[in-house]
Order: sequence, then structure tokens, then C-alpha cells
Amino acid sequence: MNKEILRLAIPNILTNLTVPLLGMVDLHLMGHLNSSVFMGAVALGGVIFNFVYWGFAFLRMSMSGVAAQAFGKGKDQDMALVLQRGLMVAFGGSVLLLILQVPLANLSFWLLEGSDGVKAIARDYYYIRIWAAPAAISLMVFYGWFLGMQNALFPMIISVSVNVINVICSFLFVRVFHMKAEGVALGSVVGQYVGLLMAVAFFFLKYRWAADFFTAQMALIKRGFRRFMNVGGDIFIRTLSVIAVFTFFTSRSAGIGNDTLAANSALLQFMLLFSYFLDGFAFAGEAMVGRWFGANDKSTLNRTIGHLFKWGVGMAILFSASYAIAGNQLLAFFTDQADVIERGSHYLPWVIALPIVSFASYIWDGVYIGATASVAMRNSMVIAAIGFFFVPFFILFPAIGNHALWLSMLLFMFSRGVFLTILFPKLLK
Repeated sequence: MNKEILRLAIPNILTNLTVPLLGMVDLHLMGHLNSSVFMGAVALGGVIFNFVYWGFAFLRMSMSGVAAQAFGKGKDQDMALVLQRGLMVAFGGSVLLLILQVPLANLSFWLLEGSDGVKAIARDYYYIRIWAAPAAISLMVFYGWFLGMQNALFPMIISVSVNVINVICSFLFVRVFHMKAEGVALGSVVGQYVGLLMAVAFFFLKYRWAADFFTAQMALIKRGFRRFMNVGGDIFIRTLSVIAVFTFFTSRSAGIGNDTLAANSALLQFMLLFSYFLDGFAFAGEAMVGRWFGANDKSTLNRTIGHLFKWGVGMAILFSASYAIAGNQLLAFFTDQADVIERGSHYLPWVIALPIVSFASYIWDGVYIGATASVAMRNSMVIAAIGFFFVPFFILFPAIGNHALWLSMLLFMFSRGVFLTILFPKLLK
């Protein structure tokens, strides 16, 4: 069982780690310019794309669970149509984003807090990176579908390639051509379109048979579309709750001050590094749980979940210990500005505690997505966001300031794991 988990988890870990590492490189490039406003601007601009891309993350999540269950049942046509439906939604959503990019920017920067200098740089970043949206959203579909096909290798190769190209281009544009925030934005655009071309090439290399099942008959497309969108809709609401928490976190950080925004953005990378690492095991859980759920093999399903949680505990202890030992050194990687490093060190203990209190929520996400138990995911996330992030923050902020943001984040992550643990027995009925 552990061998099968690692076969899927290791490629997913390598795939996922390129995402926070890319964010770290972007902050490193901006953090070694002559002002903290550049770090803040990339963080603020990134919030908008977190909102956009995480909003479409329901495609990857619903794709992997539904496709894995079709794989478990051995239904080739269903597998192919899952991909077609996902690409249709991705195309429609991408076109809409490009058409509405200006009003989206105006609304976003009106809602977000931050100084005029930070917002001006963030706008330049936004209007370049928005053109990566069609490729980025389509890649979510391919990643989810490949994983549902029990293939974690293709997403790993594509994602690593995307982010390596992104890093190289960002260094080239910033260090050689002396671009600033717009340089890392352009690096993202180049990387995403190279990744999309690779995904299409891999699809025709191994799954050409699926293209034969693509159809223009709306009756066939609609047949499974309702279930796909019901699952996707629940996950969309669930994801909006996550977006609301992280968007508010960054926006409120900006409202406190440029140095706090820079410090919180750097510390948030610690949390993202752990979450993307552990999501490698969660993604393995999606594929395996979906397969055994589709095959109605509850015994193997339960054993899989037990092993996943053992890995989760081990990784949480490892990351918390690493942050306790090397946290200040990691902060120094992001920036050479003493005020930002000093402020970040003050809030580091919250980040050290996060892996221990949050690991269960990530593992359960993989289990619930594989089982397409989207209603429980949606409800638990909404309750955790409102009751355990926003309410504690507004009560505590006047007394403890920025500490209230980190404490609320801790409560939010912990409560998610608790709720999903309580709801799990109903999943198998």
C-alpha cells in the first residue's frame, strides 16, 4: 500500500513543490530590489490571481475524482467525456476573464487594501499576467484528468517544466533586462503556454484513443454534465471560502503597513510550501480513493486512508521542526531588508505550529475529492472560514493586531480537519 501511495505521491510532490518555489523566487527577486513595495505589489497582484485560479480549481478537483471513478469502472467513453466537458468550461471561463479583465482589475484594487505605490506596481503586474489565464486554467483540467487516469508522471513533467521555464524567464527579465514586477508576470505567461503545449502533446502521445470519444452531440455531453457541475459547484463554493480567507489575510496585511505585508507574504510561503508538499499525498489519495470508491472496495479504501494519515503526521512533524530550526534563514532568503526580517521573526512561531494543526485538513481533502463528497467539503469549509477565521479575527484584532491574523489562520486550518474527521463516517454509508 505504501509503495502505491508513494508511486503517486512522489511525482505529485515534485509537481506541487514547483508552485511555492516559484513564489519564493518571485519574492526573492522583488525582495532584493530597493524597496519593500515590490514584494508587496507582487503579493497583492498574486492575490487576484489566487482568486481567479483558485476559483477555477474546482475543475482540477472535480476532474480527478470523477475521472478516477470512471477509470475504476472501466468506462472509456465516460473518461473521455469528463475531459471534454472540463476543457469546454475552461475555454468559456478563460474568454470571459480576458473580456472582463479591466472591470475585474478595477473592482479588485478597489476592494484590496494597500498604499498607492504598491497598487500601481501591482496593476502593471496584473495586466501582463492575466494573459496566462487561458493556459493556466486549461492546465488544471489536464492535471486533474491525468491524475484521474492514475498518471501522476505527466503532471509532474509538465509542472516542473512550466515552473523551471518561469523561473529562468523571470531571472532573465528582471536581472538582465532590468524589468521589475512586470518581469515576473511575463515569466508566468511564457511558462504557462509552454506547459499547455506539453499537455496537449502528452495527451495525444498516450491517450489518443480518448479523442475518438469526443463528440458534438449535446445529449452525450449533457448526460454527465449535471453531476460534473454539481460536484464542481460545491467545490467552487468551498474554494471561494479559501480564497476569501487568503485574500483577506493579504489585504489586511497591506492595510497594516508595507513592511507587515512583505513579512506576512514571506511567512505565508512557509505555509504554502508545506501545503503543496502534503498535497502530493492528498492528490495520491484522490486517485486511489476515487478508484476504490468507484470499485466499491471499502476495505482497501480504509487501509489507504490509514496509511495516508501516517504520512501526514510524519511530514507535519518534519516541517514544523525544520521551520523551528531554519526559519530565520529562510526569511533572509526572501529579502535583505532588516525591518522586514525582524518583523517576520516576530510572527514565526505561528508558522512553526501550522503544519501540526493543518495536516489533517489536507489529507481529508484528498479523500473527500476522490469520493466526490463535495457537499461535506463545502459545508465544513464555509463554517471554518466564517466561524473560525473571520469571527476570531474581528474580535481579537483590536487587542493583538497582526497576531490575530495568524491565530485566526491557525484556528481555520485546525477546524477544517476536525469537521472533516467528524463527517467521515457518513461518507461510507
